[in-house]
Amino acid sequence: MSSVSQILETAGVVDQPQVDLSQPDNSEYCIGRSRLIWALWYLLGAPLVHSRMLPISALKCLALRAFGARIGKGVYVKPGVNVKFPWYLMIGDHSWIGENSWIDNLAQVTIGSHVCISQDVYLCTGNHDWTTRNMKLFRRPITLQDGCWVGARSTVCPGVTVGTAAVTAAGSVVTRDVPAYEIWSGNPATYLRKRQIRSAESDR
Repeated sequence: MSSVSQILETAGVVDQPQVDLSQPDNSEYCIGRSRLIWALWYLLGAPLVHSRMLPISALKCLALRAFGARIGKGVYVKPGVNVKFPWYLMIGDHSWIGENSWIDNLAQVTIGSHVCISQDVYLCTGNHDWTTRNMKLFRRPITLQDGCWVGARSTVCPGVTVGTAAVTAAGSVVTRDVPAYEIWSGNPATYLRKRQIRSAESDR
C-alpha cells in the first residue's frame, strides 16, 4: 500500500470520491477577445502596463484603453501592476492603482471614482468549486464602489462588492460584500467600525 493510501485510510476517507484533475472543467473560462488580440496584449500591452522602467501612468492608461479598458480621467497606475484582460476592466475618475497590484479579471472588474487600491492588492475573479472532483472553474465579477480603499496586500475574492467609501484594512481577505462606510479587517475580513470622514473645513 502506498504512503498516500495509508494516510487516506488512516484519515478514514478511502471510500470518499477523490480529486481527479486529469480532465479539468474550464468551461466558464472566456478570453472575451480573439486569440490575436489576446496575444498582442500579452506581448505588447501587459509588459508596458507592468513596466518599472517606464513609470509614466498616462502611457499605462493609454495601453489599457487601446485594449478595451474603460479608464476615466486622472487615473494613476503605478509600476508593477498586472491586468489579466483589460477588456474586462472599468475604472472611474481619479482612482489610484498601487504598485504590484494584480487585477486577475477573468470576469468584469469595475472600479469606481476616487478609489484607492494600495500595494500588492489581489483582485481575484476566478475560483474553483471544491465540491467537484475536477475542481470546476467559476468566474464572478468584483465591484469597488466610489471612494473605497482596499488596503495593502488585501485579497478581494470573486463576487465581492466593496461599498462606497468602505475600507478593507491591510492584509485582509475579503470574502463577502463590505457595506458602504464600514471598515473591515482580518482573514476572513469582518466588521471593525464605521468610517468617519472629516469635512474639508476641518482639514484646514
